[in-house]
Amino acid sequence: MLTHADLPERLNLTDWFLHRNLANGNRERVALHTPEGPCTYAELSARANQIGNVLRELGIRREERVLLVLGDGTAFVASWFGAVAIGAVAAEVYTFLPTKDLNYFLRYTGARAAIVDATTLAAMREARQGVETLEHLLVAGDAPDLRPGEVALDTAADAASPDLAPLPVSKDDIVLWKFTTGSTGSPKAAVHLAHAPILNFEAYGREVLGLGPDDVVLPVPKLFFGYARDLAALYPIGVGASSVVYPERPTPELLFDLIERHRPTVLVQVPTMMRAMLDHPGAAERDLSSITRCISSGEALPPALAARWTELYGLETLEAIGSCECYHVYASNRPGAVRPGTVGQMVPGYEAAIVSPDGTPLPDGEIGELHVRAPTAAVMYWGDRLKSQRTYVGEWVRTGDLFERDADGYLSSHGRADNLLKVGGIWVAPAEIEHCLALHPDVAECAVVAFERDGLTLPRAVVVLREGATLDAPALQKFVKDRLSPHKYPREVVAVDELPKTPSGKLDRKRLEG
Repeated sequence: MLTHADLPERLNLTDWFLHRNLANGNRERVALHTPEGPCTYAELSARANQIGNVLRELGIRREERVLLVLGDGTAFVASWFGAVAIGAVAAEVYTFLPTKDLNYFLRYTGARAAIVDATTLAAMREARQGVETLEHLLVAGDAPDLRPGEVALDTAADAASPDLAPLPVSKDDIVLWKFTTGSTGSPKAAVHLAHAPILNFEAYGREVLGLGPDDVVLPVPKLFFGYARDLAALYPIGVGASSVVYPERPTPELLFDLIERHRPTVLVQVPTMMRAMLDHPGAAERDLSSITRCISSGEALPPALAARWTELYGLETLEAIGSCECYHVYASNRPGAVRPGTVGQMVPGYEAAIVSPDGTPLPDGEIGELHVRAPTAAVMYWGDRLKSQRTYVGEWVRTGDLFERDADGYLSSHGRADNLLKVGGIWVAPAEIEHCLALHPDVAECAVVAFERDGLTLPRAVVVLREGATLDAPALQKFVKDRLSPHKYPREVVAVDELPKTPSGKLDRKRLEG
């Protein structure tokens, strides 16, 4: 397996992943399936070079941030590779963020250039007010009535040279940022070096998933989310495969249509959308037979939901876990060796330790915090030294996640260490109650949070009921009492229409607890 020592001292990710396809005979192979039609490797490579030349002409220098705030499509992928080609740092955020959040990212990144589209232009114009660091707003697609400091990206790229020699950088130079989800605080950027994408691609993309040139990847999450960006716009390109990219928000109907139109072999999923697709009218009649690998990450996959998916479509789900701190997936189930209710075993080259609160390693079968030794770990959180010191300890990354490892090395999640509730003097993991309630036939989704009564901390279950079901709180409480230790049952049960989620699809506990 490829290691850090095997890599050349100087490289460029655009060369490593994208341009090598031109020398490998893949020029006319489809790289991206888009609503406008297929984009070949020759076309994508040329567009990335043109955008790189535009950025260089604007004076964007090595290690300066380029913020991508645009929908999924050729422009997104080419802009990412174009920025990286000139040694700039690529950072991408969600398209539909409110103005105040865009303003936060502009100030936090200090980006001199941001690339937007018609969807985000108005919000970015407002968000940039008072942000002196942003000099250039490049607008992809339709760009009418541009203002000073704004550039029509397509026009500028059309006029730029399609030839560009990517800037070689050290394999240990900063090349990209990955943002935390912000589910428990303001998003922070995990700062990554050039070797990280390559090593994870080899270990996870090739070794675990077995990606090959005939694969077609369809992501459910949008490309701003590193989980999707790597699996749809980087790793397939590394093997000469293709991906389906689309600007719309994903819906069950859209995804079913894209599957039947493009016949993907790899489906990059999140549990929320798996449930929505299963509950969609006519789900049983949709054809998912082209899919050979269905991946789930981003949030815990309830075993009951995985079983429904397998029963309806005959697809095992490769549940995995990763983090922006470790770059990408570091533990995963393998094809043909899935153990439901777990995130699988460690990816080759990555190591796990389950430790007690005082840092003592725990034996298999005991619950503790997961620490990961990752060859692709970030070097820091940008602008947060204290958080960096707490998370990156020597060779290890402290994940803050509670896990249990069995004798075969399979890891089972027990939620976040900072989400533990102390009920009656005993620590309770909300995830354990959530997984239990998810087995009830009336419950579609569930989250457990703390509330106080008479000065005591108690668990409250917030549930989304299945269509036609009515809330029966005593029955749900009894359901938990019959399956878990008595002190773990939720003292309150409330029903909501939907649970709040972050843009990446994770439960937004800040809003739920607020």
